[in-house]
Amino acid sequence: MGKNIAKSREKLPYWRRILDASLPVDLSYIPIGLACGILLNASGFNVWTTLMVSVMVFSGGAQFLIASLLATSAPMYSVILMMFFLELRYALLGSSLSKYLHGQSLGFTALFAASMNDENYALNYLKFSTDKKFTPKEALHVEHMTLVFWTISNLIGSLIGSAIHIDLTIVHFALTALFLYMIVVQLKNGLIILICILSGFLAAYFMVLTKSTLGLVISTIVASFIGFMAEASIRKFFPNSSLLRHIKNPAGSPEDVDE
Repeated sequence: MGKNIAKSREKLPYWRRILDASLPVDLSYIPIGLACGILLNASGFNVWTTLMVSVMVFSGGAQFLIASLLATSAPMYSVILMMFFLELRYALLGSSLSKYLHGQSLGFTALFAASMNDENYALNYLKFSTDKKFTPKEALHVEHMTLVFWTISNLIGSLIGSAIHIDLTIVHFALTALFLYMIVVQLKNGLIILICILSGFLAAYFMVLTKSTLGLVISTIVASFIGFMAEASIRKFFPNSSLLRHIKNPAGSPEDVDE
């Protein structure tokens, strides 16, 4: 049965195989892409600048961040720095795919890295792990297919936003909801919860101190450094500490300590 399905897929046109592989992400991009386009328009982006940021940034979190910061008249250096730290995770994601890209040219690797985001990374990693015939070229085209859906959704959202009035307060709510979700899905143990609380206090302190969004950048760096040092110290001196145990396991047996 499985072999027959695989053979039938091989008979499909190349573009159709790429579309099938990327379709779950493609469809999910339509509603969030429309919302992102509307919010970008409300923050002052026209259709052409929306097109540019969609292609060049290609990150929902970063684009929502841009819309929110620009809506509050944040200085450009704050926008760039916040985007840098937000997108720094791609260095780690990309390194896990590097073993599948051996032998590729520098230009191909650069284009692949520029087209990668969280969702198509997950798709490609799964395909590489389960399908030995899946090639780096196909992975790149999966990225580009998701980019097409995202960009078109952003453009349509921008056109919708230009036709209706959007209260800018919704931009701040959308970004807050997005980052609350990102925090919740990462709450794996007590240490992370403590660092999240610490980050909130540090953000408030440094924003009052600097009187600008640069305080967010400083608090991000300080909280990340404190979290890294705290985790390294706890793992070294107290490897069985309850702070490192998964929050889903109240019993907290030693084998549940994160490796």
